[in-house]
Amino acid sequence: MRHLVALMLGVLAANAAGADWKRAEPGWQYEFPRDHSIHEEFKTEWWYFTGNLADASGRRFGYQLTFFRQGIRHPEERDPQMSRFIVGDLKFSHFTVTDVAGRQFRFGQKTSRGAFGEAGFDDGERIAWNGAWTLRRDAQDVFHIAADMPNAAINLTLRATKRPVIHGRDGISRKAAGDDHASHYYSLTRMETAGQLTFDGRAFDVMGESWFDREWATSQLAPKQVGWDWLSVQLNDGTELMLYQMRREDGAADPGSSGTVVMVNGDAVHLTSAEFTMTPTDFWESDATVAKYPIAWRIDVARERLQLTVKAALENQELALMPLTYWEGAVEITGTRDGKPIIGRGYLELTGYAGPLRELQR
Repeated sequence: MRHLVALMLGVLAANAAGADWKRAEPGWQYEFPRDHSIHEEFKTEWWYFTGNLADASGRRFGYQLTFFRQGIRHPEERDPQMSRFIVGDLKFSHFTVTDVAGRQFRFGQKTSRGAFGEAGFDDGERIAWNGAWTLRRDAQDVFHIAADMPNAAINLTLRATKRPVIHGRDGISRKAAGDDHASHYYSLTRMETAGQLTFDGRAFDVMGESWFDREWATSQLAPKQVGWDWLSVQLNDGTELMLYQMRREDGAADPGSSGTVVMVNGDAVHLTSAEFTMTPTDFWESDATVAKYPIAWRIDVARERLQLTVKAALENQELALMPLTYWEGAVEITGTRDGKPIIGRGYLELTGYAGPLRELQR
């Protein structure tokens, strides 16, 4: 099935005939729960959950569950009479669990054409599913996610404690200069989470906090961009922070990078690339891919008087998958705000280190 993903992503750039995919443009009016659902007029979208959990004894876990949709055939080009084997879009999903105490990391991938309904979006009950991996909205701001693989599983209920946060300005999150490199992007930045997590055959009742990222777009990375460094942070003073740093071929950060500070009351403060710095302080090299990832960072957000140190909870949290190999994992946060100590947890995503990333963008 990995070869199926590689094949489908490989033909996306060539699939330019027919109707045009919609692009992210200024002025989008977000509506909820509408925007939790599919936006099939755009080429790419995802539903992205990460979280830090613990059982009653304090044993810590991290998890990621993501549902991707990659458009192959524009909705206007689809005919109900066509064979179900003619692909409209590719559905693929990633699932990881980090056992912090046990120093172990598990990851898996599912891909599907959804020809027989085994994967899809918005069936009235589920927002997204791929086999037994499911996402549904149980009630206003309450979500349920479930996934399993041979050595790990989750079955979790998540309740948003803050309203959705819109990233960027005027309804779009820009990734580079020009109108072709932007997305519509929002997050539920703090979600109370409870349920069951299974690891190596042992079940744990867990609680903690999750972060939900929702993004849709058509444009790809700018020509000289090879990947990104993305960070989500939940701090113990009730605030959250999201930063992304788009990387160019020469290793420099693109000025299109940006971020968001979320205040205790849920208000969002946009950060331009000039208003924060992300400086790597430690690296880990993968035996599987020989990629060298910056897994520790120094963060400085001067306007918020915020200085943070970010460290991976476990060095090896690499998803050695085809065609999307990347590092994403739980991180621990220490630092100061206004000179006073602060701590937190979050997730770090590092792409393009195992090779340039051309087809997808955050």
